Amino acid sequence: MPITVGQDTAKTRKTISVNGKTISYYSIPAATEAGLGDFSKLPAALKVVLENMLRFEDGKTVSVDDIKAFSEWADKGGNNPREIAYRPARVLMQDFTGVPAVVDLAAMRDGIVALGGDAEKINPLNPVDLVIDHSVMIDEFGNPRAFQMNVDREYERNMERYVFLKWGQKAFNNFRVVPPGTGICHQVNLEYLAQTVWTDVDQNGDEVAYPDTLVGTDSHTTMVNGAAVLGWGVGGIEAEAAMLGQPISMLIPEVIGFELTGKMVEGTTGTDLVLKVVEMLREKGVVGKFVEFYGAGLDTLPLADRATIANMAPEYGATCGFFPIDDETIRYLTNTGRDKDRIALVEAYAKENGFWRDADYAPVYTDTLSLDMGTIVPAISGPKRPQDYIALDGAAKAFGDYVKGVRGGVDTSKSSEVRWEGEGGAPEPREIPGDEGHHKRGYVTTEDGHYQLHDGSIVIASITSCTNTSNPYVMIGAGLVARKAAALGLTRKPWVKTSLAPGSQVVSAYLEAAGLQEDLDKVGFNLVGYGCTTCIGNSGPLEAPISKAINDYDLIATSVLSGNRNFEGRISPDVRANYLASPPLVVAYALVGDMNVDITTAVLGQDKDGNDVYLKDIWPSQKEIADLVEATVTREAFQSKYADVFKGDEKWQGVEITDSLTYDWPAASTYVQNPPYFQGMGKEPGTISNIEGARVLAVLGDMITTDHISPAGSFKDTTPAGKYLVDRQVPVREFNSYGSRRGNHEVMMRGTFANIRIRNEMLDGVEGGYTKGPDGEQTSIYDASMAYQEAGTPLVIFGGELYGAGSSRDWAAKGTALLGVKAVIAESFERIHRSNLVGMGVIPFEFTGSDTRISLGLTGEETVSIKGLDTIKPLQEVPCEITMADGSVKTITVKCRIDTAIEIEYIEHGGVLHYVLRNLASAA
Repeated sequence: MPITVGQDTAKTRKTISVNGKTISYYSIPAATEAGLGDFSKLPAALKVVLENMLRFEDGKTVSVDDIKAFSEWADKGGNNPREIAYRPARVLMQDFTGVPAVVDLAAMRDGIVALGGDAEKINPLNPVDLVIDHSVMIDEFGNPRAFQMNVDREYERNMERYVFLKWGQKAFNNFRVVPPGTGICHQVNLEYLAQTVWTDVDQNGDEVAYPDTLVGTDSHTTMVNGAAVLGWGVGGIEAEAAMLGQPISMLIPEVIGFELTGKMVEGTTGTDLVLKVVEMLREKGVVGKFVEFYGAGLDTLPLADRATIANMAPEYGATCGFFPIDDETIRYLTNTGRDKDRIALVEAYAKENGFWRDADYAPVYTDTLSLDMGTIVPAISGPKRPQDYIALDGAAKAFGDYVKGVRGGVDTSKSSEVRWEGEGGAPEPREIPGDEGHHKRGYVTTEDGHYQLHDGSIVIASITSCTNTSNPYVMIGAGLVARKAAALGLTRKPWVKTSLAPGSQVVSAYLEAAGLQEDLDKVGFNLVGYGCTTCIGNSGPLEAPISKAINDYDLIATSVLSGNRNFEGRISPDVRANYLASPPLVVAYALVGDMNVDITTAVLGQDKDGNDVYLKDIWPSQKEIADLVEATVTREAFQSKYADVFKGDEKWQGVEITDSLTYDWPAASTYVQNPPYFQGMGKEPGTISNIEGARVLAVLGDMITTDHISPAGSFKDTTPAGKYLVDRQVPVREFNSYGSRRGNHEVMMRGTFANIRIRNEMLDGVEGGYTKGPDGEQTSIYDASMAYQEAGTPLVIFGGELYGAGSSRDWAAKGTALLGVKAVIAESFERIHRSNLVGMGVIPFEFTGSDTRISLGLTGEETVSIKGLDTIKPLQEVPCEITMADGSVKTITVKCRIDTAIEIEYIEHGGVLHYVLRNLASAA
């Protein structure tokens, strides 16, 4: 909400008349007239942040010098990393990250009472929307019952969590919950919640317009930047601080301009475009930076495609990927059912305040790069990173090369002699294109018959994720591929688990209106739920014989999904290679069922007359797609589906809760437990201490993602988390997932660094969450941590480049802290995870010079001490003393990645939530 402003910026407050109504706003041109600087050449993305400074300037948290720094940014060619305090308008959450955030708020209410304060002081000051989208799993698929059966299982598994969230909606002000079965948070945000220009009433009762901004507890919050809403993902702890009124401390970012020229050609999709963009920007290096898209190419780029590009900002490493307001923004707001007065305000405000993109839009950027969209070709990315771009016609060869790399060039074809026991025997092994003896094979007998599985068999094909299901062009395209395939008699291969999980109910409305859902059903893509599903790892179990064959014969099974993430161990524990693709290609790959096949030229099957069918025979034209989008994606559909968005179905309405200010923590719950963060906390902060005699918990490689650190998917009863649940009489069938149990720190501690594909370099060739304990023997990371903590021994983690890449997962930092880790030393950090570590009181350090874990020859047997922390300053370099296993000592210099002054205070308090809690408790 706008607050009382200082004398220097009060004069920048102006009024605008829209449809006969006068609204106040803070004028950037007026700031120039007032002598605060020339802001005319700022990118629109930075103007949003500048407006925030104008509105909240108070001479303390935000100063006039902070505002002038934006003019200096342009004068210095797009570089002036001054620390600023930024206040987003609202907060977006989903249930995987939202549950622990609400758990923290509930615990803070207990904590403030223990410090003698008022529980009602713990309330969001900014609006918070939590969308339940991460909990539905694909247990049932490929039949008309799939949706209802998956919904029923979702409520069975998650009732404890849903009771807790519904309690939070009642107990906290400014907190709304969008019930299960509505859609994915980013798509609901894009299609309904976001307004591009927000309005609120100030302390004088005047209505004030300002840019819609937000942070979200999910890294793909960036999706809404496609609609010119500045937002990005933060960890739950940072989001909690923001909702409690704490400004976000950040440096004025660099802004990379990405020029788009030309236009998309026949046969390509927005997915193909974004995969190329991801590859280019990862190569460019944009971690911690804004990316703003500009150029004549935007004139032909639908907002749906822009949102797809903005969604994958975490995959290309940027803080956000922003698209300025223009005619297409207005068209989208109109078509998606926004209020007409709001739409008029967006256009008038943008033009009046310098946010509008027209033919003369030419801001200053830190650096630029360019892409002619006419050069885009069909593509996929994989098998384990979103930036691993592959032109579609090279996908089969690339997969074969990947298999050879995994197999080490060893001939493993002898496994083809193994037969799966079952009625009817098994077919003879068939030749795999480009095999050269490097592929393994196994045989499966199911109710559908018997068939051969081998390296490259596609066992999951999923239309999933807001990234693409928010885009009617690719969804209608997928439906048309299904229609043409079904008409020719083609269907999915029997070993492919197919699923359709749209990001909103609007998608079902237009697929049904176009008659395409029936066609998708015919080839196996029945509706399974409205939620993240496969993209977040909730792909559900494979059929038991298929899973057994994969594991018995160590097969490299594959998945193809229309998502944004394909990290190792994320999609399914049975699937090693994962590929990102457009929804139409997901359907096509389900028909062929094999990554070894060049889908661009291969025979997909035979029609009813025995004629060969190729991809070109079932691929729709752009005109076919556009005509159906125009006819079926209507303003009325959006208005109808979002009319009662917070009401929910009968199941949600039937969830019963108690009415209380503090939560009555159920002692027997394995989903929601009171976390230990604030227990025994004193009224005064501590000091930052040097780290002395720390042992190494893990030595990790490059691109260690938050999925590696804190997996979201399923886990077995032999893991520390599984054993914990078994000890509490929870049957394996009810384990659910790590993500669903993020409200229970006991489960999540045990799941930290427990990804099945993580490799601790302290051990030789071992995958999974293992390390060496104090006795030098191999044990689980959790058990080793407990032993070290029992002995009072601090711990450190070593890592490589881009440590903490991936999602905004706060449990990657929370779990690290609860395992007793005091410092993480890596070559570089991804933005969100670095911030999360600081927010949990764990200090990140970066190697300097040419030092790395490899150059230093680290084995994990070392002892580590870090000096100079008792007088630390932001970004200071300090000595790190490493005592090697043979007793020799190496002293290196590491850079402390406490980036700002306020972050030093966070560390002193033990974390950002401790800082906020103490301040609220001491306030009059």
